[in-house]
Amino acid sequence: MRLDAIATVLLLLVSNAQGAVTPQQAEALRGPLTPVGAERAGNAAGTIPPWTGGMSAETPHAESAAGGVVSGLFAGERPVLTIDHSNLAQHAAHLPDGVLALFDHFPDYSMRVFPTHRTAALPQAVYDAIARNAIRAHAAPSGIAYGVTGAAGGVPFPIPSNGAEIVWNHLLAFWGAAREDHVSTYVAPGDGTIEQTAGYRETTDFPFYAPGVKPESVGSYYFKTRRLQDAPPSRVGEGYIAWQPLDVAADRFVAWRYLPGEHRSRKAPSLSYDTPDPDASGYESLDEYYLFFGGQDRYGFRLLGKRELYIPYNNNRLALYPAREAMTPVHANQDALRYELHRVWVVEGTLAADKHDIVPRRRLYIDEDTWLAVYSEEWDEDGRLWKFGHATMMALPDVPVVFGGSQFMYDLIHGGYCYDFVLSPPGEYRVTGLHQPDIFSADAMAADSLR
Repeated sequence: MRLDAIATVLLLLVSNAQGAVTPQQAEALRGPLTPVGAERAGNAAGTIPPWTGGMSAETPHAESAAGGVVSGLFAGERPVLTIDHSNLAQHAAHLPDGVLALFDHFPDYSMRVFPTHRTAALPQAVYDAIARNAIRAHAAPSGIAYGVTGAAGGVPFPIPSNGAEIVWNHLLAFWGAAREDHVSTYVAPGDGTIEQTAGYRETTDFPFYAPGVKPESVGSYYFKTRRLQDAPPSRVGEGYIAWQPLDVAADRFVAWRYLPGEHRSRKAPSLSYDTPDPDASGYESLDEYYLFFGGQDRYGFRLLGKRELYIPYNNNRLALYPAREAMTPVHANQDALRYELHRVWVVEGTLAADKHDIVPRRRLYIDEDTWLAVYSEEWDEDGRLWKFGHATMMALPDVPVVFGGSQFMYDLIHGGYCYDFVLSPPGEYRVTGLHQPDIFSADAMAADSLR
């Protein structure tokens, strides 16, 4: 697996560092690198264009849609390539193992590849914070696998020196300071059926991105979310709150669950790591949200390199598909998905000798322009490729931001898959200002669940 020339030079520059780079090294963010740390230039073949600032509210075909994902992004484009079994060998070098496994499993599997658009863009305040983080962020006293300090308002390590820093960039990537949405989970167990297993109203804050936030004011938790269930009928009224810490050695994961029959909220500290997600019928664990989520302290993540891959990107059209139209009984409806060629960082996590997890080895493919994971692969204890997941990457020009979108997670051994974080009604996703902190309390959740 290769490293691009620019990436190799930068890794050599910071190879002796643990976190922050020198001000001179950080100047690369104004030159060969974009403000987030991606390679500004296109590739040699011309199939990946240079980054020229990303999208904006004036991006062509980005018609506005109140309170949701814009529908018309690049609507008139046609695929430049369709990958199917007849030409798979010619394009295998641009595909991860998980995609190749899907081709192996399903004779009708295909991928429609469109022109690449590097739409990723962020508010200027986030770019400014990233520049500051580059020269001040570093590992927490407990170590980089446990936490980060000295950062706020942007990814901490735009010029990373190791795999753990890249994973922290993924965990702390910008989705907006806060959001409100209604999302659903669907499961296709491989028997020809598709079932909705969850639907809920979600409210999420990222205190790490509070306006004017500084490292000393960001607090102990970078992510707080609350979900109130409204589907299926058997689970209406259930609630869930989770807080994610910046340093898992210093602060515990905080979680509460509300069950209507008990009329009270209970602490649920086990709702983290490899605990099965009750909404996904066993197809996802809680640390597979956003393909990887929560503490990375069970693993040692190493950087494998950088690759050019066909990845889901600019999939705004998918957001408007009703869930059952975006799925087939055995895999995602590939006619609903858009793929583009982009560069990704590849990191692999191996379970530490003194830790336990149902996934002893996992690999993440992280988009260079957003720092969000777009693919994930997981192996079981027998060394078999067990799970494969992919994001869909959707663009909000008015923010601006490209976020992970909905995700698919496949069980490659037992069959079946889930389609999670499905925007419902289709396209509904709002970036908002931060909410009142007390709504992320157990008492507030219980009161709202009773209404």
